[in-house]
Amino acid sequence: MSTPTTGTPTSDYPAASADRRTTTLDAGNAGAGPGRTTVANVVVQKIAGRAAREISGVYDFGGSAPRAFGAITERIPGARASTGRGVSVEVGEKQAAIDLDIVVEYGVPIAQLAQSIRRNVTDAVERMTSLEVVEVNINVNDLHLADEGDDRTDVATPRVQ
Repeated sequence: MSTPTTGTPTSDYPAASADRRTTTLDAGNAGAGPGRTTVANVVVQKIAGRAAREISGVYDFGGSAPRAFGAITERIPGARASTGRGVSVEVGEKQAAIDLDIVVEYGVPIAQLAQSIRRNVTDAVERMTSLEVVEVNINVNDLHLADEGDDRTDVATPRVQ
């Protein structure tokens, strides 16, 4: 930190945009040596998304419209769907709050699924970042029915031969 003539401390680093914020992690490292560790919010977002995907019964993230947009985006050469689609995080100095918008497989008990997701996401984020996860909010936006077909298929079967 440098101090301008007004006596107000300023950071030696440029301010990060809202989606590129970083969090300094020094919990338990006092006296471990010079320097600091920062983790971008997008890293916490990816950890949470991956941990939620590991739970059987989570079909996708987002709702019907975001899934359709993602399916179109994936077909465009060189384009990629947002890795954070359906996952948003709010990260403070020592704590994180996570919001997940999910699509659930039909037949899966939603309350049990939500409990498993919360446990897995909390464990993964806390283990990897040392941030305390204060809440994991889960919004079930859609239900995937097996007879609806898979929105993620690339080849449609023709009606007539």
